[in-house]
Amino acid sequence: MDTTTELRFLASQSAGEVSALLVRPDDARWLYVFGHGAGAGMRHRFMGAAADALAAHGIATLRYQFPYMEQRSRRPDPLPILLATVRGAVAAARQAAPDLPLLAGGKSMGGRMTSQAAAADPGLEGVRGLVFFGFPLHPPGAPGTSRADHLDQAPQPMLFLQGTRDKLADLDLLRPVIDRIGARATLYIVDGADHSFALPKRTGKGEVDVLEELARTTSEWTQKLKATV
Repeated sequence: MDTTTELRFLASQSAGEVSALLVRPDDARWLYVFGHGAGAGMRHRFMGAAADALAAHGIATLRYQFPYMEQRSRRPDPLPILLATVRGAVAAARQAAPDLPLLAGGKSMGGRMTSQAAAADPGLEGVRGLVFFGFPLHPPGAPGTSRADHLDQAPQPMLFLQGTRDKLADLDLLRPVIDRIGARATLYIVDGADHSFALPKRTGKGEVDVLEELARTTSEWTQKLKATV
């Protein structure tokens, strides 16, 4: 059985408090601090379905709002506020479930803000691995890798969950980034998936199938992580 708890924490002194949702299964082994993408908040269908899929594999989640989303604005906050929110979410997760080891990351922008927070000083204390549900390597139609430059400074092992049709991450550009990071980085590819992990109808697979695959992959990756951390 999963227990869902609504929380609030301080994102930053200037932005104030934001909301969070802790979903903890009875057999939780990890807690994943799960940031949302730029255009949808923590209650978006994908976020909830991903949290449910992860819970089925013993991974609790703390989903949270960035301040702009809490205020129902469409414009993301300045970078310092986004990074402060990630740090606040990690601190809130540590307080809410001190018995669970922490993972962090998120969907698209939420994952990139998490890795930037991990790469900056003082980093993300207690976070043992980073998981990206579609790392946004570049804007659509503007291929490049500068958004990944900071990843070399993030000390944690990283799991990249990516689709072959993702217009925000050309795999021909992402693979060299993974190679550059080396043993700390693992790339898992979902054939046919776009940035939202939607698949063509001809595959016969829906969102539930894909999220189960991603949750299982994440769980298996944590077993290797546990053995090496």
